[in-house]
Amino acid sequence: MEDHKIVQRNLALQREWYGEPLGDRVRDLVVAFDVSQAQLAEVLGISAPMLSQVMSGRRAKIGNPAVLARMMMLERKVLIPEVRARKPEALRAALEDVRQSKPTVSREVVPTHAEDVTSLVELLRRLSDPRELRNAANALGDVFPFLGAALLRAAKDE
Repeated sequence: MEDHKIVQRNLALQREWYGEPLGDRVRDLVVAFDVSQAQLAEVLGISAPMLSQVMSGRRAKIGNPAVLARMMMLERKVLIPEVRARKPEALRAALEDVRQSKPTVSREVVPTHAEDVTSLVELLRRLSDPRELRNAANALGDVFPFLGAALLRAAKDE
């Protein structure tokens, strides 16, 4: 397959998996935190060349869940008023907090019974903003309709 076709396929997969191309999300973080791509890569715990490949579509996904979790943590930190106001100390603190984090992917916080949907919805609301929940629902809904419905329910203001 030609390079440009591979890139287009990877960008389409990113839209499906992450809601938008990762290059867009990463560029937003570079601007929001006024850092270089290399600095952002270091905060995320990924090599600069790997981040560049993901951003350009030469790679489709971020394989390390902890890196993806850190990226999402930074996206949430943009919502902090001092960070949004681009106060240097707040920017540094947010970046350092994420750099030092050791996120894990665990099943312990997810309810195990289908009738526990209310708990799941409340948990999802605490973990993610409505945009992320809608994007996840769109990505998962066709294959996992129960999860998609729970994500959409959590994304609504109730």
